[in-house]
Amino acid sequence: MLGFRLIPLTLPSSRRIVTQRKTDNSIGEERAATPRLTLVGAVRQDVPSSGFGGSSMSGGHGSFVRSDGGRLRRAIATTSGILALALSAGLLLGGVAKAQETQIIYPGSMAVTGFPGTVIPGFDEGLPPGVDPVDETFIDTSRASLRIFDVSHLGGPASGQLVNTPPPFEVTAGQIGEVFGLTYDDGVRDGVPSSIPNLYAAATSLHGVEIVTPDADSDGRPERQRRGAAGATFMDGQFGTENGGGPGTIWKIDGITGAVSKFADIDTNSGPGIGNLAFDPIHREFFASDLDTGLIHRIDANGHLIDTFDHGVAGRPAHGLAPVADDGAVMDIHGAAFDSEDPETWGYTQDERRVWAVSYHGGRLYYSVGEKSEIWSVGIARDGSFVGDPRWELAVKADKDYAVTDIAFDNKGFMYLAQRGPVENRYDYSRFADSGKGELIRYWREDPDDPATESVWVEVPQEYAVGFPQGNRQSAGGVDLQYGYDADGNLDTSVCTDTVVNTGDKLRDNPELAERLATGGPFAVHGVQLTPSALVKPANVPPFGSWFVDFDGYFEDPAVEGHVGDVRVWRPCEGRAGYYEEIPGGYLPPFYPPDFPPPGNLPPCVDVEDVRYYCTPRGLQADLYLHDHAGFGGDSIKAQSRTPGVGVTTPMSHVPGKPYTIDITGHYPGDTVNVGLCFYRKSDQDKGGYYPCCKMTLPLRTPAVSCER
Repeated sequence: MLGFRLIPLTLPSSRRIVTQRKTDNSIGEERAATPRLTLVGAVRQDVPSSGFGGSSMSGGHGSFVRSDGGRLRRAIATTSGILALALSAGLLLGGVAKAQETQIIYPGSMAVTGFPGTVIPGFDEGLPPGVDPVDETFIDTSRASLRIFDVSHLGGPASGQLVNTPPPFEVTAGQIGEVFGLTYDDGVRDGVPSSIPNLYAAATSLHGVEIVTPDADSDGRPERQRRGAAGATFMDGQFGTENGGGPGTIWKIDGITGAVSKFADIDTNSGPGIGNLAFDPIHREFFASDLDTGLIHRIDANGHLIDTFDHGVAGRPAHGLAPVADDGAVMDIHGAAFDSEDPETWGYTQDERRVWAVSYHGGRLYYSVGEKSEIWSVGIARDGSFVGDPRWELAVKADKDYAVTDIAFDNKGFMYLAQRGPVENRYDYSRFADSGKGELIRYWREDPDDPATESVWVEVPQEYAVGFPQGNRQSAGGVDLQYGYDADGNLDTSVCTDTVVNTGDKLRDNPELAERLATGGPFAVHGVQLTPSALVKPANVPPFGSWFVDFDGYFEDPAVEGHVGDVRVWRPCEGRAGYYEEIPGGYLPPFYPPDFPPPGNLPPCVDVEDVRYYCTPRGLQADLYLHDHAGFGGDSIKAQSRTPGVGVTTPMSHVPGKPYTIDITGHYPGDTVNVGLCFYRKSDQDKGGYYPCCKMTLPLRTPAVSCER
């Protein structure tokens, strides 16, 4: 055992201040057994690591002092000689994960983004008297801004405990900068399915925007700047500029080797970054929301930008709102108007057109808009292009008007929305969002649709308890669905979307519950909460029915906010809701879908333009988009099954402008169900007696998945 006392080397509101650097300024690669305490001192050499975030060191934490700026600082009472001895003993957190030859992504793998931490370069040489350490503190490019966790074995039933996971695969800020949005592709490699996807991560400003100017005092460190200045550049670790990245970069992490490469660049993005990403597995294309312009970019599988959709101009008028074009504002870090602590100067497009989250579902791209968040969607055509039929879905009902930064769908018909508090950027790196009031909620479609309400979705969503602090609203803006877990906390891949995973701050911090929480691990957990999807409020309050995973395994930072970002799970499930192919989908007259030829040489009196499927509590629901090609004037349908053993029902009424809905029961997933339709005018029916009816038989190829899973 080394015989000197523990000495703190972290600012209380920052993460991981100290690292080891060689004389050539490369990053050292030695780590202590625990990644959570950046301390120098006595360590038992025989204490094995119990998993990521599971081990700890004990000892005195030093005293706190106040700087002239009024911030708390820890007293640093050491010499460079003692520090050098500690470094040579290998007590510092160490090297980055390297590309490897075995796969890094498996079913259930959970990718999480977050702030990497900070460092004072050359700290072992000391700081001159009167220098505020925060002015010499920089993004730690050796630490991870993206981690991929193995959460297949949670160690037991949920009891609100911190889970010890195997060490995650890491991608550092030096490789990709700071990132938020995530998505997976489908694992197709050179045209051949591999079952191992690649992961994609998008540049962000949601973990702050830091700028520097060249070293002016010969201390070997650049000069931090709060305001824009001539010669300013983005700090190393901000956008991965060392590897050719920028604020509009989307990075690709190979799911087999872990190799990192630049996938795509929205080079017009001046600094606000990308809101989020989505992948369309039907057309093998990506979507990225641009916080600078408000555009949604469509990107092909090779990273080439194809085209864009402008919600402000093309979307808003569909709901009777005036179009709003981008104001052209940009982030100018060379101008005095730029203030690193004021996001209003960062060049975000106007709130009315600012698209945050994107998610492909059922042949449409769903997206969130603005701080007073609304959910919209736009159709994706047969060739993968934007259809140009934007549709207002709902106005989010939550206590706070916070942006929805992530959207996810399960196979039961629920849409999940995660809020993130307003963007902030404290100079001491402690706070990147106003946390503690962000909600995690879910909506489902009205069944049957209520014609008295504007939306096809229910008016009041269900809410989940996120974290233990008062109110249980610690959402950090990321949400996805995971497989189910058995009674022992083991992943059950036969159950597709039974667990909600979401990011959050201060997840296990509640003094009133401290005694009970202490048995489940540290309190200062910033990371991911895993909850059975059925446990909506008032159930699971407080959330002792959940598991928790910390992002970086560092538990000495209870005051930080907004340091965790997005989460995405690789969850291959055939026919997941929102991933059904359009059936028949995208066929316009005079073209007809397969298995649906017109009778003889005569066109049908009504065309089926599209069919979309949803899982509801009653089973499979099909929405029929009909076109009165012959001008019959129908406004209602009756449907009956022409397939023995299969039931087909329709609601009693139809709301103009909305699809015609039928319910299908008793079929085997993937079967073709023949549905007999009668398309008629309700006014004719109301007269009594016989009335005209346009009849057709529609073969519906149902998705190859059971809604009961």
